[in-house]
Amino acid sequence: MEAEKRMESNKKSDNNRDKKKTTRKEILEKKKNIKEIIEAAVSQKDPLSSFPTFRHYSTKGLSVYLESGCGDSLSSPVKQYIQNLLKVNMEASYGTEWPVEEKVKRREMGSSEARYIFVYEISNMDANIMLKLSKKVRCNADGIDDKGHLVAFVHYRFTIEEEIPVLYVYELQLEHRVQGKGLGKFLMVLIELIAQKSKMSAVVLTVQKANTIAMNFYRNKLRYLISTVSPSQMGLQTNYELLCKSFDYEAKSVLEGGEDK
Repeated sequence: MEAEKRMESNKKSDNNRDKKKTTRKEILEKKKNIKEIIEAAVSQKDPLSSFPTFRHYSTKGLSVYLESGCGDSLSSPVKQYIQNLLKVNMEASYGTEWPVEEKVKRREMGSSEARYIFVYEISNMDANIMLKLSKKVRCNADGIDDKGHLVAFVHYRFTIEEEIPVLYVYELQLEHRVQGKGLGKFLMVLIELIAQKSKMSAVVLTVQKANTIAMNFYRNKLRYLISTVSPSQMGLQTNYELLCKSFDYEAKSVLEGGEDK
């Protein structure tokens, strides 16, 4: 009888070890797959090429075209433009934290991991020039030249959040005169398409609590949720919230699980 119990116990121990080995193997395999997904996404030279209808956006009083960009290929004029627009749009929301945050953003914008969508306003340009410009594939931008005037940009990255591959929107910045024309929503729809095409499981971003206009835009117009990993959901007091929109069950469970739907 004792021998049988020992044999049964040994079987259970063997099964537990097998399960642990399987679990470790699954974890390593998952990490490998995520790494490959991120690498493939980062290697894309022009994510916009998959969405040609999003190269242009026109509405009453505004006509723009879009180009892809990379952080380590930004020209000096574009870097200066980004810094100026960030200051104009964000200084009030950050308040006394802005001087420190401005330095952080300056470092972030030129990273090799940074990806951009640049928005150029079209004026006095015929259809042939527009077509020629839309066919160019660049990984930089030169500010104000034959491409027109920069009026907005999106800074995003492909990264990992809570072991989930995500597209993280670092910045969505529009000049005041082009706001309220549907351009911001148009850009975020494009970002979500790029994320899904690149096999990202979610789009995530941070919003300053003081920036009520942006919070309303993401939460009410675009239906983003406060993530379960946002500081406020963990009892921490900060000046920002982490928002997300998930595309699969695992991301919804991990990033949205605690939010009332």
